[in-house]
This record gives sequence, structure tokens and C-alpha cells, in this order.
Amino acid sequence: MSRPRRNFQPGFCYHITTRCNNREFRLTRLECREVFLYAIKKAQQKYGFKLYALCIMSNHVHYLLEPKQPEELPKIMHWLNWYTAMCFNRMLNRTGHFWEKRYHSTGFANTDKQRALNTLRYIHANPKAAQMQQGFFYDFSNYGTYDRLSNDGITQWHPAFFQLGRTLDECAAKYRRFCQKYRSQAKPEKRNYWGSR
Repeated sequence: MSRPRRNFQPGFCYHITTRCNNREFRLTRLECREVFLYAIKKAQQKYGFKLYALCIMSNHVHYLLEPKQPEELPKIMHWLNWYTAMCFNRMLNRTGHFWEKRYHSTGFANTDKQRALNTLRYIHANPKAAQMQQGFFYDFSNYGTYDRLSNDGITQWHPAFFQLGRTLDECAAKYRRFCQKYRSQAKPEKRNYWGSR
């Protein structure tokens, strides 16, 4: 059965998730996460995409990115997944697939302010939803760049963020309040039965 075609459109940004093979917790080491940040920076130099949100969890990664050209998204993800898998397999003294199947992505127009803000908040709330911590600040998420108006050298603010207020301080305060309203929802349990697929 062939895979469904991805829908690439100009002016779209994409929420992307990549997961470790067998859902194993392979990204827990600090060194792995630092290598990941280095790989993203190299990929940006190579492809020039905009990265609006990032959260590196212990067994998966969330991005919100906008490629220069929509058709470049598979090249970006192929290069990132290839490079990081090669590095991590060497670091962890393992072989075989590091990432589980192909990445998951959903795209939406950059002008869709509400969808953009909801996606940013969802990505930034991941560590809290996983009960890894109480608040939104997390060492391997770029939430702090929105809350504290800082620059991490990799990500930038989404255009929807600038529409929250007249000044950057107002934008940050409104985004902070928007995030504090977030309530995670339990995901339905998937059950597969013999012959169900």
C-alpha cells in the first residue's frame, strides 16, 4: 500500500514530530540533546529554514518550522534524521534504525494566527503534559525565548506572536497567559485487534 502524499504549500509552516524507534528513551543524555541542537544549526545553514518552536523530549522531538521552499521539507527532515541517527548510533554504540518510520507533519498557513498559537503552546507544553515538570520552562524547548524575549541562536518568533500586542513585552505577557490556560488532554488508547487493519 502506498503512503499518502504530503501536502506542501507556499506560506505554510509545519508541525513535525519524529519519534525514536520502538519509542525507546534514547534522547535522555545531555550529549545527545546538544548534538541535536548542533545538527539543527547545521541544517539551517544548509537549507535556510525558519524554526519557530522546538522541544526535545526523551523519546521524540517536536518542531514548528517553515522551509524556504515547501518542497524542501522532505530534504530537511531526511538530512536531519540521517545526520542525527548516524551521530547517536556512534555515541550510543548501537546499529540499525534510530528513528521510527517517517516523520509526522501537519501544515497550515502562516497567516492562521490561532492555529499557530495553539501549535506553539502544544509544543511548549509537552514537558508539562508528560509530567516532567510543573511549568513551561524546559532546557530543551524554546519556550523561554517567547516568555523572556531571548535569542537562542536557532529559533525565531512566529509572526502570530507579534500580533498579540503592540510591544514585545505585551506579546510575551499575553503568550505567557495563553500558555497558562493550557490543559492537556489524555490521548485515546490505541487498540489493535487481529485483522483490524
